[in-house]
Amino acid sequence: MGVELLTEEQYFELQQLGEFDPKTSSWLKTPAEIRKLGGAIYGDRRYNRVFIGRNGADSYYSGRGFRCWLKV
Repeated sequence: MGVELLTEEQYFELQQLGEFDPKTSSWLKTPAEIRKLGGAIYGDRRYNRVFIGRNGADSYYSGRGFRCWLKV
């Protein structure tokens, strides 16, 4: 049992089920090559469209959560 961050692909699939993150954004699983350079990716929905963005992994945003899936 455990949780894992959603990948970009999983986040796009989630957004087909409903409108998630219309006012906030969520950290997503970041590919190793981006993490090695100190980056991290996040997703959100604005203007009826899903966006994937990036920030430094050390960035702190109080309105940003994590999108995970539960493995049972």
